[in-house]
Amino acid sequence: MFKNKTLLITGGTGSFGNAVLKRFLNTDIKEIRIFSRDEKKQDDMRKFYKNDKVKFYIGDVRDIDSVKNAMYGVDYIFHAAALKQVPSCEFFPLEAVKTNVIGTDNVLTAAIEYGVKKVICLSTDKAAYPINAMGISKAMMEKVLIAKSRTVSPERTVICGTRYGNVMASRGSVIPLFVEQIKSGQPLTVTNPKMTRFLMSLDEAVELVIFAFQHAQSGDIMVQKSPASTIGDLAQAIKELFDADNEIKIIGTRHGEKLYETLLTKEEYLHAEDLGNYFRVPADNRDLNYDKYFVEGDIKLSTEIEYNSNNTEILNVEQIKEKLLKLDYIKEELEKWHAAREAAVTKLS
Repeated sequence: MFKNKTLLITGGTGSFGNAVLKRFLNTDIKEIRIFSRDEKKQDDMRKFYKNDKVKFYIGDVRDIDSVKNAMYGVDYIFHAAALKQVPSCEFFPLEAVKTNVIGTDNVLTAAIEYGVKKVICLSTDKAAYPINAMGISKAMMEKVLIAKSRTVSPERTVICGTRYGNVMASRGSVIPLFVEQIKSGQPLTVTNPKMTRFLMSLDEAVELVIFAFQHAQSGDIMVQKSPASTIGDLAQAIKELFDADNEIKIIGTRHGEKLYETLLTKEEYLHAEDLGNYFRVPADNRDLNYDKYFVEGDIKLSTEIEYNSNNTEILNVEQIKEKLLKLDYIKEELEKWHAAREAAVTKLS
């Protein structure tokens, strides 16, 4: 699939970029370019992987010249660069716009100019019915990729997107927070125990992008069906895995948070194509003939069905534990935890 091809990953020093490297580095891919602002993380990756297939480019998606500098000879792009933290985007919404919206436009403009064959843009469930700046900026990112896809022949450049929920144990997510709170003897801080969130592993996130690469048409957004859990059950599952007795402390819903997340809106559900484990949301490719918007309606455009973290498969505590135990992060942390406990017992005896 990627034989003798060059893949560029924007925001490549993040959790997703590392997962892609692990997935593709030992295949017949020609080159993987890591594009990001963070020279420290790039240096860490360089030392960790020690592979000539990996090339590093310092730059910022906000600066189109730095994007173009990394674009020559690229066949495919996984566009993962983004501001993802809800609180930081709430306080600095224009920064979210600069990276998530304008940055995406820069990547797509450069990709078209340099004849990149396919670009996959990574989005989030927070883009569906967005209530916070991060979700709003990601929703606009989706609109940018759809609009941009109309400006270029798919025979030259295919532009599509993926949308998925919480990636388990990714940087800044709640699972590492719970683990650190257990290790430090602090209460596990739960916003609302009935709050539900989709659960997806990094490997599943990579597989969704690969599925989009293989099956998406230009302008499509691909959505993977995922199970979910309540935050209360997730905290309990982690407590049980670590055999911990930390208190679970309810702190209340934070600014910009929903009770549950949506992966497919009611409006999208109407025309989404069910592909088994995935949904394909085709682009609305109407032109600016306004009669199609204001004179001609569609009687079928009405539904109460959406796909969200409250009506998908809800995992119980045992099922959550089973899913968590598949994560390398959890396996490593459990090993450290048990080793530390054994050392403490030995010291006392």
